[in-house]
Amino acid sequence: MEEKQIKTPHEVIASGGNVIKTRDDHSLILVGSDGTVLNSNECSWISDDKDNAVDNKLFRSRIEPWLTSLFQSEHLSLLCGSGITNAISSLAGAGTGTTMGETTFTNYKNEIVSAAQESAQASGREKGNIEDQIRVANDLLRGLKIIKDQNAAQLEKELNSIISNFAKSILNSENGIATAEENKRENAYRVLVNFLLSFASRTGNKERLSIFTTNYDRLLETGAELAGIHLMDRFVGNMMPIFRSSRLNLDIHYNPPGIRGEPRYLEGVARLTKLHGSIDWIQNGGEIRRIGLPFGAKAITPYLEAPGLDNANTMKLMIYPNSAKDRETAEYPYVELFRDFAASICRPNSTLVTYGYGFADEHINRVIHDMLTIPSTHLVIISYNDPIGRVLSFYSESAHKDQMSILMGGNLGDITNLANDYLPKSAIDRATIRMAELLQHRMGATSGLDKQATARQVSIVADVSTSEE
Repeated sequence: MEEKQIKTPHEVIASGGNVIKTRDDHSLILVGSDGTVLNSNECSWISDDKDNAVDNKLFRSRIEPWLTSLFQSEHLSLLCGSGITNAISSLAGAGTGTTMGETTFTNYKNEIVSAAQESAQASGREKGNIEDQIRVANDLLRGLKIIKDQNAAQLEKELNSIISNFAKSILNSENGIATAEENKRENAYRVLVNFLLSFASRTGNKERLSIFTTNYDRLLETGAELAGIHLMDRFVGNMMPIFRSSRLNLDIHYNPPGIRGEPRYLEGVARLTKLHGSIDWIQNGGEIRRIGLPFGAKAITPYLEAPGLDNANTMKLMIYPNSAKDRETAEYPYVELFRDFAASICRPNSTLVTYGYGFADEHINRVIHDMLTIPSTHLVIISYNDPIGRVLSFYSESAHKDQMSILMGGNLGDITNLANDYLPKSAIDRATIRMAELLQHRMGATSGLDKQATARQVSIVADVSTSEE
């Protein structure tokens, strides 16, 4: 009975409950850990004879058809944060991924801590983290070099060591997944593949899925490789790909057997943009190169000693955060990456799905706010929890709540539940629609049961039929 006294969404999530808002819900529906709807007066889809109880079957009936419809938007984008790495790492039994806790500088310790704290607060976060400290230390180092301060060399050496340790922690996170116990690892990979395929399995007449991530690791690339998804990014080449600013909208087509001169779009193709860089991106002179760093490598140093990399060290890794000030996002190559993000989501009939993103980056949040000013856009927020309170804060401060769907909590935000029950299965939908059409042609008017079974498919029949033609 005590749980029914819980009033706020944060308290519900902290107690193991869930928060949901889909379809025609006008406000957040709070569901306790026992399945009881705590604000039943605001929920129109529960029956009184069940004591306001909600189970997975009812959740699925609310979520899966709704997401299936949204995923058929003309433009679909997926934004992943550290939550997806933590989820897969946890499934594999490898801990919770890379830690973003603060580090300790010896040189200018107090000045760096103070400036990092101010930087975090400017981004709407209470405490600074290692990203803030690295950014501040970089700024300080540039200043010391300008005035030719004798302490510059010492600070640079320490900063190089800290970045090296940070890069090693990212690799350790990958290694923990790659070397996990076989059964757990295979299950984690299977869930990741199903998760990605739910987004990437778009019909050929739709624009490609755009995947964005703030993560430095290569988990998404590994999952796409296992799923057979072709990823396209701004890098060109095979041996040591180079980052290009040109946007040629390259794509992948195929010629159907027996048909010549009529190429069709290949399914399972997506565009990938890593907004904050990657552990395998190296600044080489005036170029950005991607090196051949295996997933889960124990160290990065041996891969920096290749010919053609001019005095490369961990200070050249493009893993620096650029989230506090607008001038920082104007630096190459981040300006190109954020331009891609804004151009992708700020369009009519666009749906953006976020998973494991904590809304701690104001420069990203601002673009999402701009997207929602377009009436035909929609934002789906999926998260296991809200550790710094920024997810629900973004929702409460938005004036476009009718364009937002929320799935949060230990059930709705669990990646296994999402992959198995709540996310669309495009192949199943196509087969189900064909079956329904066949039965209707054979039997004439459908029965009441058939009508109920096909009601959720109405929104995507036209899209599938068009693509099959």
